[in-house]
Amino acid sequence: MNKLVLIFLVMAVSACAQQTYLGELDKLGKFPSKLKEVSGLEVTQDGKIWVIEDSGNKDKIYRVDKEGDIKESLKIDHAKNIDWEDLTMDTKGNLYIGDFGNNKNAREDLVIYKVTKDEMEKKEPNAHKIEFSYPQQNDFPPEKDSLYFDTEGFFHLNNYLYIFTKNRTRPYSGKTLIYRVPDKGGEYKAEFLGDLFLCGDQSHCSVTSADISPDGKIVALLSYGFVFLLTDFTAPDFTKSSIKVVDLQTDTQIESVCFFDNKTLLIADEENKHGGRKLYQYRFR
Repeated sequence: MNKLVLIFLVMAVSACAQQTYLGELDKLGKFPSKLKEVSGLEVTQDGKIWVIEDSGNKDKIYRVDKEGDIKESLKIDHAKNIDWEDLTMDTKGNLYIGDFGNNKNAREDLVIYKVTKDEMEKKEPNAHKIEFSYPQQNDFPPEKDSLYFDTEGFFHLNNYLYIFTKNRTRPYSGKTLIYRVPDKGGEYKAEFLGDLFLCGDQSHCSVTSADISPDGKIVALLSYGFVFLLTDFTAPDFTKSSIKVVDLQTDTQIESVCFFDNKTLLIADEENKHGGRKLYQYRFR
């Protein structure tokens, strides 16, 4: 086959595999000025919305309404906010705070804080530590082509916490690495489950948050301006998922996603020069 024809065929197949759909965010409300950097959010089974902020902010979680107004705040005891990046919750009502932000890939103190349902009823809930490391990382930081170990997204499923790393490689490879750790306190080498290619555009394809639908059938991986919807997987293997790419048509720094129900996402952005500091919803078919 003519090499030029082969190249065009490969390009055509790649374009089909990465077909992008247009989505539209519906604004629900705006966070107060004290919540400029919402980095993670989660919804409880009874509809309460909890959010956190990332590095440089307080060791607190905030309960907000759908307009973004703060209704309650809880200081988490024994949990320092080095770089809180995402929230998730299990079916028993235990909350998990991902303190695994690692922009320079140099941290050796990665931790997920577990706040039990009973502790959530207190003014200063106590947290248990789930400490972990990535077995593939040997240097802190590694070389530029191996900067895979920043993390901003995870979710809970079947007694495990599934972690999707944020790619900072140079040149950019477009992959997120997938790991899991048990949901119980302790020190762990994270179990490597494989990698997933999202796309080759660094400005849109690095994971900033993650969640799984209540029925366990859809995974949402958020990035700057895009959301990747994964289906047709059998956990713990997400590497063969079908991926639907949705352009949310926004230039703001969207950092947080969670499922409100099986067909509705809640999304939050940080404040930047394009605006932000808002809470949105996105409904899909």
